[in-house]
Amino acid sequence: MRIAIVNDMPLAVEALRRALSFEPAHQVVWVASNGLEAVQRCAELTPDLILMDLIMPVMDGVEATRQIMAETPCPIVIVTVDRQANVSRVFEAMGHGALDVVDTPALGVGNPKDAAAPLLRKILNIGWLVGQRGSRVRAEAPPQRVTGKRQRLVAIGSSAGGPAALEVLLKALPRDFPAAIVLVQHVDQVFAAGMAEWLSSASGLPVRLACEGEPPQTGVVLLAGTNHHIRLLKNGTLAYTAEPVNEIYRPSIDVFFESVASYWNGDAVGVLLTGMGRDGAQGLKLMREQGYLTIAQDQQSSAVYGMPKAAAAIDAAVEIRPLDRIAPRLLEVFAK
Repeated sequence: MRIAIVNDMPLAVEALRRALSFEPAHQVVWVASNGLEAVQRCAELTPDLILMDLIMPVMDGVEATRQIMAETPCPIVIVTVDRQANVSRVFEAMGHGALDVVDTPALGVGNPKDAAAPLLRKILNIGWLVGQRGSRVRAEAPPQRVTGKRQRLVAIGSSAGGPAALEVLLKALPRDFPAAIVLVQHVDQVFAAGMAEWLSSASGLPVRLACEGEPPQTGVVLLAGTNHHIRLLKNGTLAYTAEPVNEIYRPSIDVFFESVASYWNGDAVGVLLTGMGRDGAQGLKLMREQGYLTIAQDQQSSAVYGMPKAAAAIDAAVEIRPLDRIAPRLLEVFAK
């Protein structure tokens, strides 16, 4: 994989070079010391992946991510020395299309190969995501849902660009929104609690992490909060599970959407927002086949038109809408 490094700290650049050297297939094609230089270099030679620092002179990583994703889009992973201290900036960068975040590998501490492992694992996942190599095998077709009490659920999946899109969508829903909402966003467990707090403060609805064994609750937004998948069980409660282990992204949107198609006994809407790859498309199609309304974000309003495009390609979405028209549609559906 051709990789670019954007970082103004020579020690950090050296740490990243050493980490990448453990995988012979990776080649550093250029290094930029600030965001502006990265934007210019990316226009000249767009790499397969950019490892982007957040805090830099001239132009920071957030603005550089925004400009690169608008002009010469390519996969971007935020690499920072202190993820917890930069939570808001990380969400901003992800809102502009950054795929993931990882700590800068430490130099001279412990086993260097162990220090490089988290970064190399992220790169491997992104290689699979971009290349679309392999596919998950579904064990069995979901059973037909059983009509019962008409509870209401909105199942939402998002990835690159998702935090900003979720903020827009949730802000447009009232405090008395008459349905439960469960969000599956591709984000590391270490950031999940901060993201829930951030979304809660930005919208009129309470947002918190989903707890093992609880059911979706009307008027409450539950966010998948671990590196395991979240799924709906037959008894109507939510559970975290390591299976299927061969899913590239954890939590997987497909896993959750498929469980909703299998076991939700009320009214539901599936919503697939901005993101790279195909996660969520098959699950959204299963929801449509079970008679649920399914919505995919349109290309113009998506930071990364990957997952919604995949859903549209297999006719998984009943409706394709710009981001600012999704919340009004939800209100229209559940007002009936």
